[in-house]
Amino acid sequence: MASQDDDKGAMNPGDVAPPGTPGTGEDVCPTCQGKGTVGAARCEACGGTGKVTAGIGGG
Repeated sequence: MASQDDDKGAMNPGDVAPPGTPGTGEDVCPTCQGKGTVGAARCEACGGTGKVTAGIGGG
């Protein structure tokens, strides 16, 4: 059985880094526009969440 800590670092194909990585933040999935589905199927880029972890700008 997987623990919640194992799930915390899980990445979806559309993520640029594991959740919580410094310099990243949650963003709307560009593939499904935050819906979690593409047509009638679950979005593979975000795993159906409608969200991806993306890099944020810095100086």
